[in-house]
Amino acid sequence: MTTAALREQLFRLPDLGEGLTEAEIIEWKVAVGDTVTVDQIVIEVETAKAAVEVPVPYAGTVLRLHAEAGSALGVGEPLITVGEAGTALSADPVAPADAAAERYREEEQAGSGNVLIGYGTGHGPAPSRRRRRISSPVPLPHAPRVISPLVRRMAQEHGIDVAELSPSGPAGVVLRRDVEQAVERAGRTASPDPVPQSQSAPEAGGQRIPLRGVRRAVADKLSRSRTEIPDATTWVDVDATGLLQAKKALEAAEPGRRIGLLALLARICVAALTRYPELNSTVDTERREIVRFGEVHLGFAAQTERGLVVPVVRDAHRMTTVQLAAELARLTELARGGGLPPDRLTGGTFTLNNYGVFGVDGSTPIINHPEAALLGAGRIVDKPWVVDGSLAVRKVMQLSLSFDHRVCDGGVAGGFLRHVADCVEHPAVLLADV
Repeated sequence: MTTAALREQLFRLPDLGEGLTEAEIIEWKVAVGDTVTVDQIVIEVETAKAAVEVPVPYAGTVLRLHAEAGSALGVGEPLITVGEAGTALSADPVAPADAAAERYREEEQAGSGNVLIGYGTGHGPAPSRRRRRISSPVPLPHAPRVISPLVRRMAQEHGIDVAELSPSGPAGVVLRRDVEQAVERAGRTASPDPVPQSQSAPEAGGQRIPLRGVRRAVADKLSRSRTEIPDATTWVDVDATGLLQAKKALEAAEPGRRIGLLALLARICVAALTRYPELNSTVDTERREIVRFGEVHLGFAAQTERGLVVPVVRDAHRMTTVQLAAELARLTELARGGGLPPDRLTGGTFTLNNYGVFGVDGSTPIINHPEAALLGAGRIVDKPWVVDGSLAVRKVMQLSLSFDHRVCDGGVAGGFLRHVADCVEHPAVLLADV
């Protein structure tokens, strides 16, 4: 091995969490020639669960970036090469575009049909299989364009000719945003031809939106839940007037402290799961066993710009109501900013979904696989309600429980939901579990 090779350290895409096998590059934070330090953030990637900033474990000079923005990498694939500080760069350093070309040559030698470099029209592999290296930072009129499989697939699905695009990436790399902008421009300028009255209009193809990132993960999980879990849903209307009064009393006891409705519902769920542990479980289909958990790792649905995610409050059963409120607020902020670590998106044992924030009364929520149950809460509205034999206007909400019928029967599910309802209507019931 040469001395130069000894000075180089290759960092591969690390394991980003349970079940995550690939990530899509959103943005490089460094460029070839930059100096980096240990644990410096060098790249932002998007996994099937969240956006993740990845630090580099080496210090020195960036010699190579092995993939361009917009491309997808598997765990363990080369990410960045770092040399000793002050290492002189070669006359032709491998930039992101060169990395894709290098990968193309590797696949060519291995006989792969996954061609990354297109010529001219971008509708297939190059007419010749000559080895080619990109070194010009500005794409020449007849130079090859480096395109990741993801970007090429997006272009083909939307009928976009990549040869007509103006690459915004380094060294002539066509990025995902280039295709998205072209699709947007095409949508603004497209005007359908009039259809004669004697003819019927052809079936519209519609807009095709790739399932990727968080959206793909949600689709896969929900599909698996519907396929594997024989679920049932039960619901009840409850008088939440007492719960709202308790919320105001708690906040008044310590000015400046905010305890949201979600935190109170979370505390009630934890208490109910202590009484009905059957619902804090999962089914091991391979071993045909029900696994009951001793800890409550409470997931809660959070809507973000990237889609619906379910952050997990670890060891919720060990927290007070105030601690739950603080942790829910912290995780919600991280989720909306795309900064949730992968380990906070997995391992939940029960999920709480407050869909009432969207202005709906009720739902039949889908269980968050592989959990066994999910509690949904609708909006709180003024309704006529009988109190001690007299009609009154009260704050009413609907609670829905979806449960896996393999882990319990309707009696257990009904008992759990009734206990939750009793705690909502009479929060003092919670004192019995303190």
